[in-house]
Amino acid sequence: MTRSTILDGNSFSSADAGLLPSEDRELLERRRRVLGPSYRLFYRRPLHLVRGSGTRVYDADGREYLDAYNNVASIGHGHPAVVEAVHRQMRTLNTHSRYLQHEILDYAEQLLATFPAALDTVMFTNSGSEANDLALRVARHATGGTGVVVTAEAYHGTTSLVADVSPAMGREHPLGSFTTLVPAPDAYRRGGGAQLGEWFAGEITAAFGRLRSSGVRPAAFLADTIFASDGVLSDPAVLGPAVRAVHQEGALFIADEVQPGFARTGASFWGFARHGVVPDLVSLGKPMGNGVPVAGMVGRSEIVDRFGSEIPYFNTFGGSSVPIAAAQAVLDVIQRENLAARAEALGDVLRDGVRAHARRHPAIGDVRGAGLFLGVEIVSDRERRTPDSALALAVVNTLRDLGVLVSVAGPHNNVLKVRPLLVYSDADVALFLDRLDEALTLGSAAVPL
Repeated sequence: MTRSTILDGNSFSSADAGLLPSEDRELLERRRRVLGPSYRLFYRRPLHLVRGSGTRVYDADGREYLDAYNNVASIGHGHPAVVEAVHRQMRTLNTHSRYLQHEILDYAEQLLATFPAALDTVMFTNSGSEANDLALRVARHATGGTGVVVTAEAYHGTTSLVADVSPAMGREHPLGSFTTLVPAPDAYRRGGGAQLGEWFAGEITAAFGRLRSSGVRPAAFLADTIFASDGVLSDPAVLGPAVRAVHQEGALFIADEVQPGFARTGASFWGFARHGVVPDLVSLGKPMGNGVPVAGMVGRSEIVDRFGSEIPYFNTFGGSSVPIAAAQAVLDVIQRENLAARAEALGDVLRDGVRAHARRHPAIGDVRGAGLFLGVEIVSDRERRTPDSALALAVVNTLRDLGVLVSVAGPHNNVLKVRPLLVYSDADVALFLDRLDEALTLGSAAVPL
């Protein structure tokens, strides 16, 4: 059976159950019995977490772990501003958006002010999956087409529609007949800059041509703007030519900002801004509520208004009082503490530190990313740039044992996917770099040549 790159890359196998203490084996059995087999756990030895605070999480034995992966609690676990906002709103009122309320409008105006002026309308959902689902519905309504182009390892969510445009789910979940793939813009192997952008635009044009030849009219190019599932591909030259090609085909560009947005990729605040483009629609999710389910779709009013005037939309919890309170607190913290600029500066330190490690560890083939979103490509041969998934997983699991949490990405699961929380300190970055150096040494020794 073909495994999902996004779900199975760094997942627990029941064959390793014997490595776990009896209490965790009992929890595993209970999960299997009541949750079924679809869920996945991280790591060869799954973590039994019971508490989180700031940049740390703690297991049932009280052991501390530096969280270098969680894109949900992006401003820190248990952030007091979010806890207080949610508590206060829960005590006051929690209802849906079909009543007049100031709070949803105050937040929407503050959120939209972070976008280019053309992106002037927001609709709220519960999750990034729902936001992408809604964006595809809007794009189809606007264009009259159904065809969608995505990259080869893209992941955009779990609803039926977005699962049909998420090849990272694995071949056991076939793509929709309206979906076609393009290779990801991998600057490490194809060379970066303008030539990569023009090549990528040509691939998109050819993909829409394939859709047309099979009788499918184009609707959208949907892309995570740091191509996280494809291996954290951060070259900022690729989306400009791509968006021009998309518009020439009569389709819309949907920027999936669920992972790169909300200052994750640095001072630009939104991943698409690094590319100098303005999308037609933007999907938001994960970090928006710092753990409270809230998400949204931002778009051009001329596109969204047409959809809304012809198709009513309502989402019971999308835009309800408590999630909006959480989202407001998160945005206030990011802006008040200037976390976008902080992510830019700390990200530079982080990447420079990993590149210094590369001088001692030949397994590091490439270091890339933006802001506090890092991809470290692990290879067995630098000259040939041969992916080494076994070593990457060994490093991830060794880091787990050393008290640092990361995961993997990319078609070969050989790229360390590192997403430090936006509230990292200089000491947190130094600790991460120290433990990564140690894990690369121990992991290389554990994987046979």
